[in-house]
Amino acid sequence: MDLSNLKPAKGSVKGRKRIGRGQGSGYGGTSTRGHKGAYSRSGTTHKIGFEGGQMPLARLVPKFGFKNINRKEYRPVNIEVLQDFADSGIFEITPELLVENGFAKKNERIKILGNGELNAKMSVKAHGFSKSAETAITNAGGTVEII
Repeated sequence: MDLSNLKPAKGSVKGRKRIGRGQGSGYGGTSTRGHKGAYSRSGTTHKIGFEGGQMPLARLVPKFGFKNINRKEYRPVNIEVLQDFADSGIFEITPELLVENGFAKKNERIKILGNGELNAKMSVKAHGFSKSAETAITNAGGTVEII
């Protein structure tokens, strides 16, 4: 055996279309590009969303609403989560603590929402509070601090 006898294993190599190699190949002539037009010739490109002169879908579909570019996104955390912390003996909640425990990511703003019940006195620091969460925390004897 030498290098001239080596062949790939049977079935491991698929045949591919060899375009533009004469009429006998079945892919000669126009080389599967059709007759005339921009795409039959080399060097053609088109913009994303171009539909051949037809009105593109992105322009056809009506736009509505308003997107506020100054909107501040918050990661919601309910007070039932704070109660779970209180049950485990933690009574001071900070964004760093919530990030450590996977309730938010490092640079996200956190807003405490009022879903659930809170029975423990705790101090909570966050970027925002709903009115119901704020009243629940203060009614339990805790303190609220907006960062």
